[in-house]
Amino acid sequence: MGRFVIGIAGGTGSGKTTVTRRVIEVVGADRVALLQMDNYYKNQDHLTFEERTRINYDHPDAFDMPLLMEHLDALIDGQEVESPLYSFVEHTRSRDTKPVKPAPVVVLEGIFALYDPDLRRRMHLKVFVDADPDVRFIRRLRRDVDERGRSPESVIEQYLNFVRPMHIAFVEPSKRYADVIIPHGGHNDPALDMLTSRIHRILGTE
Repeated sequence: MGRFVIGIAGGTGSGKTTVTRRVIEVVGADRVALLQMDNYYKNQDHLTFEERTRINYDHPDAFDMPLLMEHLDALIDGQEVESPLYSFVEHTRSRDTKPVKPAPVVVLEGIFALYDPDLRRRMHLKVFVDADPDVRFIRRLRRDVDERGRSPESVIEQYLNFVRPMHIAFVEPSKRYADVIIPHGGHNDPALDMLTSRIHRILGTE
């Protein structure tokens, strides 16, 4: 059946990474090639740090979609790719890359995984991870302060000015393209069990 492509989308802090980890556990790490959209923000090293901080990173235009598509197609064709790595502290790409080897299952994870029709056409299973806005905001606040060196004030400002309106405009509408919607975030065990069971059936690994 060739490569089996799974798209996992959802708002910031919804639990996409948790769902992705469960899929990898079920399928097996050696059988999954993972592309994370967070690493495919456009390179910003031609801008000053202050200029980078003012960019709307929650709009689809912030992503290097041609490179993402190129890498996804390469993995589908059985070729290894060098995925970029993104520094959320510096607001630009790292000079390092990460090799991603081809595997029977390709997982694309990111807030806009289901937004682009060209990406969706390559997917065999489309998943949207849903969670209440207040839960997502709290998770983002904790992550950005603890892991990305942001101040609570800057996280709140970014959420109100960019994250929330872009979620309403672009991310939430992409939910209608999902084959599977996981409510209450990535810690919904019954929904995750149903998802993993479906993946087993599709792959014939039950």
